[in-house]
Amino acid sequence: MLFSFGLGVGTKNSLGQWIEVYFSNPSFQVPAQSIKNIAELCKYQGGNTSIEITNPLALEKMGGMWAPFAMSKKPLVAVFLESDSAPVSVPEVYLKLHLLSHRLVKPNSINLTDIFKILPNVAWTSAGPIDLIDLEAHRLNYRLAGQPLEITMVDKFPRMTDYVTPPGVRIADATRVRLGAYLGTGTTVMQEGFINFNAGTEGPNMIEGRVSSCVFVGAGSDLGGGCSTMGVLSGGNSEKISIGKRCLIGANAGVGISLGDDCTVEAGLYITAASKITIVNTEIRQPTTPQVFKGKELSGKSNLLFRRNSLSGRIECLKNKSSINLNPDLHG
Repeated sequence: MLFSFGLGVGTKNSLGQWIEVYFSNPSFQVPAQSIKNIAELCKYQGGNTSIEITNPLALEKMGGMWAPFAMSKKPLVAVFLESDSAPVSVPEVYLKLHLLSHRLVKPNSINLTDIFKILPNVAWTSAGPIDLIDLEAHRLNYRLAGQPLEITMVDKFPRMTDYVTPPGVRIADATRVRLGAYLGTGTTVMQEGFINFNAGTEGPNMIEGRVSSCVFVGAGSDLGGGCSTMGVLSGGNSEKISIGKRCLIGANAGVGISLGDDCTVEAGLYITAASKITIVNTEIRQPTTPQVFKGKELSGKSNLLFRRNSLSGRIECLKNKSSINLNPDLHG
C-alpha cells in the first residue's frame, strides 16, 4: 500500500527544473496492484520518488485513466510516495498540496516540512506559470507578438482553483485561496476572505477573514470581515490553533488561541495567548476579587463570549448563551 501516487503534467524552467505540476486525479493510500503497469513503465523500485515519463505514447497502450496523457506536449511525471516523509522535490510537494485541496487528507495530517525551501518563486501569468529567471524573455516575446503578458501574481503557491475546484464551494476572489487549502462542502469565501495552504474549513462556513496556515475551522463557524487567525509561519508562534463549531469571530477581531464550540469574539477584539482576561459572572453577582486568566488558559474551551469593557478597557469573558446559525441559502 502506497501512501500516495499521482501522474502529473508539469512545467519546467529553462534549466530543466520543475516549477509546478498538475495532478488531475491524485490517489491516497493506493494498493500497489492498482498502479502496477505504470510502476513497471517507470521502473519504480520503491521509496519516495519522482520519475519523468520519457515515453508518453506507452500510456496510450495502457488505456483507462492513463490514455489521455499519451498525447501531452508538456513534461509528465509520476510521483510515488511510499511513506509520509518530508518532501524533497517540487512534484512531491505539489502532490501533497493536491491531496489537501482534493479533500483526501485534512490540514496538519501530512508532512510538509521545509516546503518553502523546495518551491520556487513563480510568475503566474496569462500564459501559464513562468520561472522568474525566464520571465523577461517571455515578456519580450509576447510583446513582440502583440500579446502583452498579464502577470496575476508572483508567489510560491498558485491559486487553488487553477488546479482544484472542490464541489459545493463559493470563492469570490480566486487569488485569495492557495493550492493546499482544504474547503469543506458549503464553504463560502468572500472577497476579503483568505485561506492559506495546510489550512481550511470543515464546511459549511462563512469566511470573510483570514484563515492562516495550520488553522482549521469547524462546521457552522463564521469569520467576519477583516478578522484574522494566528498561523505558525512567522512571528514566532508555534502553537497550532483551531476554531470549533458554530463560532463567530467578529469583524476586525482576531485570535491567537484556539476556540472550542459555540464561542464568540466581539468585533475589533484581538485575543492572544498572553492577553489578560477577566472572568465575569453575571448570573449571580460580580466576585469581590475578579478572576484573571491568560488567554492560553482559556484556549480550546467552549461556550465562551469574549468582549472588551467599553468603560474600563479590560478584556472580559463570560458564558456564551447563544450560538450562531448560518444562512442555509448561502451555503447550500
